Amino acid sequence: MLELKNVGYRVEDELGEKEILKNINLTINDRFVAFTGPNGGGKSTLAKVIAGIITPTTGKIYFNGEDVTELSVTERAKKGISYAFQQPVRFKGLTVRDLINIAAGKPIKVSEACAYLSEVGMCARDYIDREVNASLSGGELKRIEIATILARGTELSIFDEPEAGIDLWSFGNLIKVFEKMHEKTQGNILIISHQERILNIADKIVVIADGEVREQGEKGEVLPKLLGVDACKILTDKL
Repeated sequence: MLELKNVGYRVEDELGEKEILKNINLTINDRFVAFTGPNGGGKSTLAKVIAGIITPTTGKIYFNGEDVTELSVTERAKKGISYAFQQPVRFKGLTVRDLINIAAGKPIKVSEACAYLSEVGMCARDYIDREVNASLSGGELKRIEIATILARGTELSIFDEPEAGIDLWSFGNLIKVFEKMHEKTQGNILIISHQERILNIADKIVVIADGEVREQGEKGEVLPKLLGVDACKILTDKL
């Protein structure tokens, strides 16, 4: 279980101090949780704060009852938190097989690595020995990154707009991957998305705008509001 208590994040720019996140209080203990809201509202920043990529300016973060506020991204990864970037990182010199082995935390059989690639809709024999560099498209990198999260099997998996760049791969398959991931880990999956089809699988939806939690609750309570005539009051992006 993840708990955020009075979490805030501020930065300094040429105009002075800017508050990006404001007094965030959240408990994440559901199978699928979706963060949604307008672009620039703080969703990705909050996800990076949870993963340990960014350290909050104020507040506390607890993972399974342990204070992880000051832990680095590496230390949090060891505790069982994974993060998939909106734009996956390229690793020149590493092959796809290397990356999956690193994610798994141990050497695994080629057949196992290929199985993870197959689960995300990739022909394993075409990719297993490819270098994770500029020769791969954004969509290919996104699928490979999802495969590494599958290989890790962590208790909390965070995905920043996982549907981006994978339009040739059906949403149905993506959702099946998330369901299988939960079945394997029995953990929590946090997804940042504007897509109705992604929000529709969420158990809990959190609406973030202007650095604040504007709305949170079960899908049946929040999603109708986002899809209704008053949606523009909550979101500025079309679902």
